[in-house]
Order: sequence, then C-alpha cells, then structure tokens
Amino acid sequence: MNAVVERVRAVQYAVARVSVAPLLVRAAVFVIVFAGFVLAFPAEVLSGRTILFLAVAALLPAFGPRRIWATFTALVTVGGWLLATDGYGRPVALWRLLAIAALLYLGHTLCALAALLPYDAVVDPELITRWLVRSAAVLLGAAVLGVLLLQAAGTGGEVGHQWVTVLGLLVAVATAALLGWLLRRR
Repeated sequence: MNAVVERVRAVQYAVARVSVAPLLVRAAVFVIVFAGFVLAFPAEVLSGRTILFLAVAALLPAFGPRRIWATFTALVTVGGWLLATDGYGRPVALWRLLAIAALLYLGHTLCALAALLPYDAVVDPELITRWLVRSAAVLLGAAVLGVLLLQAAGTGGEVGHQWVTVLGLLVAVATAALLGWLLRRR
C-alpha cells in the first residue's frame, strides 16, 4: 500500500511542477496536427467516429513527441490527402497542398521542440518565438521555391501526378529509416 501512496504523491508533485510553456507547445502540436487532418481528409469522412479517431490521433504526438507518433500522424495526414484526391475526386489545389505541407512541417518541428522541453522547464518566450520565426522562414522559402519551380516546369494548375506523391512519401520514409539506422549505429 505504501508503494501506491508514494506513486500518487510522486504524480502530484510532478503535476504541481508543470510549467505553462511546454504545455502550450504541446497544445500547439495537437492543434496543428488536427488542422492538418481536417484539411487533408474529405469533408464527407469528417463526422462521428472518424473525427473522434483523428482527435485521439492528434493527441498522441502531443503526449509522446519523442516516440513514433509524429511520423504516424504525418502518414495519416498524407493518407487522408490521398483518400480525398483518389477516393473522393477532390482536385489537387496548390493552396491546399502548400497548407498541408506547412502543417506537416510545423507539426514535425513543434514535436521536436516539445521533445526537448521537459514538462517542468522554465522557458524564455524568446526561445519559442525564435523557433517559430525560423520555421516560418523555412516555410516561406519552401513555398516560394515550390511555386517558382512549378511555374518554370509549366505543371501548375490542375495537372497533378499521383505517383509523384507516392514517390515523395517513399523517399521520406527511406530517409527516416536511414537516419534511424545511422543513429542506432552510433
């Protein structure tokens, strides 16, 4: 019985030490991942149990940013986009594609920040601001470069190739696997 009482006291002590900044970062992870789900999935699917499943899935990287959940939710988002374009015939719109890519990147980078911050960390707001400004600069540069490359190639507008999306997903998974292998090799 003493072991249970000690665990309860340890949990109460840990909860009392939680600071606001790490919780806000984790809440932002949830909001951004969930927004990515809503934007990627077709509106016909977003009702009842599906929206509840997506909300629970968006909570997973917020609670476990060091685990596989960030990758899992990114794959679910891409799967929702593929379902919307292939299964429901939604046209590939550049704004939606850029928005989903931006939300995927923001979710990933905020998971990285949340993984670095313990729950009881005292964080200078400037650190989070600089992190977000750097992320915004990356997003802006990638969006501008992507649009310029699409215009230069003449493939903008309604033309889209599904195999390019699948190939990009395979390259991303292969890169993650390679990085994981290199990390374990150390």
